[in-house]
Amino acid sequence: MTLSTRTIARKAAEKPKTTIAVWIVALVIAFAFNATLLESALTTKFGFTNTPESQRGIDLIEEMRGEPFSTNEVVIVRSDTLTVDDAEFQTEVESLYDEINALGPKIIRSGSFTNFYKSGIPNFVSQDRHTTIMPLVMAGEFDDATDNAPLILEIVEARNAAGPFTILMTGQATVGNAFEKVGQDDFLRGESIGIPVALIILVIVFGTIVAAFVPIVVAIISIMIAIGAAALIGQIFPLSFFVMNIIFMVGLAVGVDYSLFIVDRYLEERRKGFMKLDAIERAGNTASRAVLFSGITVVLALLGMLLIPFNVFQGLGIGAIVVVVAAVLASLTLLPALLSLLGAKLERLKVGRIGRAQKQMDETREGGFWDSASRQVMRYPLISLFLGGGVLILAALPLLDLHIGFAGVSTLSDDIQAKQGFIILDEEFSAGGATPALIVIAGDYDSPAVQGGIDALFAAMESDAAGAYGPPKEAELNPARTIALIEVPIAGDAAEKPAQDAVRNLRDTHVPAAFAGSGAEVAVTGETAFNMDFFQAAKDGIKVVLPFVLGMSFILLMIVFRSIIVPIKAILLNLLSVAATYGLLVLMFQKGVGSDLGLLREFDIIEAWIPLFLFTILFGLSMDYHVFLLSRIRERFDVTGDNTESVAFGVRSTGRLITGAALIMVAVFWGFAMGDLIGLQQMGFGLGTAILIDSTIVRMIMVPASMKMLGKWNWYLPSFMTWLPDLRVDLGDADGDMPLPESLPAGD
Repeated sequence: MTLSTRTIARKAAEKPKTTIAVWIVALVIAFAFNATLLESALTTKFGFTNTPESQRGIDLIEEMRGEPFSTNEVVIVRSDTLTVDDAEFQTEVESLYDEINALGPKIIRSGSFTNFYKSGIPNFVSQDRHTTIMPLVMAGEFDDATDNAPLILEIVEARNAAGPFTILMTGQATVGNAFEKVGQDDFLRGESIGIPVALIILVIVFGTIVAAFVPIVVAIISIMIAIGAAALIGQIFPLSFFVMNIIFMVGLAVGVDYSLFIVDRYLEERRKGFMKLDAIERAGNTASRAVLFSGITVVLALLGMLLIPFNVFQGLGIGAIVVVVAAVLASLTLLPALLSLLGAKLERLKVGRIGRAQKQMDETREGGFWDSASRQVMRYPLISLFLGGGVLILAALPLLDLHIGFAGVSTLSDDIQAKQGFIILDEEFSAGGATPALIVIAGDYDSPAVQGGIDALFAAMESDAAGAYGPPKEAELNPARTIALIEVPIAGDAAEKPAQDAVRNLRDTHVPAAFAGSGAEVAVTGETAFNMDFFQAAKDGIKVVLPFVLGMSFILLMIVFRSIIVPIKAILLNLLSVAATYGLLVLMFQKGVGSDLGLLREFDIIEAWIPLFLFTILFGLSMDYHVFLLSRIRERFDVTGDNTESVAFGVRSTGRLITGAALIMVAVFWGFAMGDLIGLQQMGFGLGTAILIDSTIVRMIMVPASMKMLGKWNWYLPSFMTWLPDLRVDLGDADGDMPLPESLPAGD
């Protein structure tokens, strides 16, 4: 017997306890990985997997120091009444310094921590002399810094609460931890919204409580397995802490979707009179096959994220891929076993009229909302296509005003002390003191050419019209004096335009002019430079990801449906849907439409990672509905040869399912849009909006109208391509195709 979704479903259903036992073992292993490996698998570090200028600079700094590059932090001490010249102020600062310094060199890099009273550096004191700063560099790697920064923060917060001084801490690790905590809170909020809404919708779709719980169980198991897999993968390739959010979001969405379609097809076959195992087999031959192809399509789209040389994209791509794979495997094996074990119990606990209506449903019978809607659209296909396309194009128009950038610490809530510290730095010192521009010079530091270049660079920065640069620190050198690091404070938030303009001027104008002919290699790095290189990587990634995702999607859909028209049409409609989503993102966030309702925050940019991330995720998830809908249409067309009737059948047989699945996705994604992080708000809103567009305008209007106009050309495959494998459903190849006589009950 050949391996197929049909045979897999049959085998799993024949030995349900064995199948479930295997999944329980996998779940136990996943829990073990989660408990022992997950913490070390996650990172708050953002890193390149290639070497742009910022990464080259970091590599040189690590070579110079002989230790990993870490983060800059700043402890701030402020008084409303005292100045740094008062003995009480000095006592507080030196006592705090001693307490923090006692943490030792495993926490703070030796020689990096100082204060005004020890160093006498005037830049450590504000102009009104009511505030002083104590800069430091965390020891170890970036993840060590984020792990250890709370130890310093604990001391700072205890002092802040106990005395008359305002004591704060900010910096790269502190801000990173603040973002992680807010992200975790947003994750829990999205989870608390998504699961209950999904359960309610599933009860409405199935009409029974038992059936409604099955997709939720399968989705949660898929998520747990995926988190365990991510914990294991993270030992080799550390994953961004955002991976937890993406695993839950995508896992709940596709896990419920896939199970929903298979369970409903099983119930449909049972209503036709097929015995339990035969109904499971037929669902495996049809719905499970569509799930497999849909999952492959989603994974192929997500593979595009692995082509971007940045660990966050690659980590999110890996997380999404493993949870889609887990959901597909669970749908193909665990779900048939659960259906077999439950048997007739699946339809217990019916919910009033909804349950009775679902029991009497007959997909072969014409009528109902979805049937009427599709026939109305196909009655006037050109007008329908024009109106539907017009709405999407209109929604896409704000895309012309798209501005992408970064959301920095200034977007955090005002009650987060890392932001409070940043505001003080920005107003009274330079916020760039915590995130300075790092100018790394590789060459003979003592040569006249290099010294002349440094003098010229300092003069150019001092005379800069924007006044963006603070006084440079004394150069840090390696013993051979062949690598030098000069830190230069720059104005503003590292994620915002003033700081980026300052770094851009260094890279494009000041440094090239100063070091021309010196023979030295000069790299400008630091958090702002890093952000700018990430921005460029995201822009360049579009040139690679777009053709890859479109090409792979075309090939797969062409093979699945044996048509070159179906994939072309699906790709065009998805691109239009994505463009409309981008336009609505700009409208809601950049333009602030609806921000007065208090649900979404107006923000002047769209996060740089959002467009490319949304494209890969949306292209995969949107193809879900195309595969499910077109599978039913093609299945019917192969039997009847009637294009119009097949389209109407496909729409009415999947209408309530796709609508229910879409509403679940929208609820999950918009649940995350209610969080505090602006990036998660934009991501959640974008994903939910795109699914809503795809399940309404695209599925109800654009697809039926275009298929009506094309007729039999929908399934056109050139003669020279007929060698492609035929993966269409053959309903006549299943055992037990003849249902039970109507006089007999369709029991187990």
